[in-house]
Amino acid sequence: MAEKPQPLRVLYCPICSLPPEYCEFGSDFDKCKPWLIQNVPELYPNLVKEANEKDADNVADKLQGTGISSGVSGAGATSASKKEEVKRLPGGKMKKKERQEVVIEKVIRNKRKCITTVKGLELFGIKLSDASKKLGKKFATGASIVKGPTEKDQIDVQGDIAYDIVEFITDTWPDVPETAIFFIEDGRKVPAA
Repeated sequence: MAEKPQPLRVLYCPICSLPPEYCEFGSDFDKCKPWLIQNVPELYPNLVKEANEKDADNVADKLQGTGISSGVSGAGATSASKKEEVKRLPGGKMKKKERQEVVIEKVIRNKRKCITTVKGLELFGIKLSDASKKLGKKFATGASIVKGPTEKDQIDVQGDIAYDIVEFITDTWPDVPETAIFFIEDGRKVPAA
């Protein structure tokens, strides 16, 4: 007589409550990583390798930090400020801190129609929805918030208002200095001031 099949015991992650094979698709994958490395390292060998590299980086950083300091203190200060500007991402990638600047670009479509694109206002603490409404009312055109090619929000304003918009931005939002506004002309970034 055939044996009765036994139910399969499935291991679940205590953090995201998914099976470990699906943890990477959950919302808390970063929180799950230590548990996955400890309990199921064979599923994610890249995580184990990454954890070992992080440990090696931490040891290397500690060794560099305990090195003998030279008499020149100015060089140490500049390297510390550069480290603050660069942010480490998972996988060892580096991310530079964004500079606060507003970039204005004029795009021509259908030979006669122009769209003026404004990027970077959100870096100065300006709500893009309010800014697009004010721009639309001031220049009597359509203004909308769209996702740019870098997946960041930008304001598209219908019409060629590139040079009038600089004065409007500096008058409406005094936090934005005129030196932080740039035009893109012929593929080059040109200061507006």
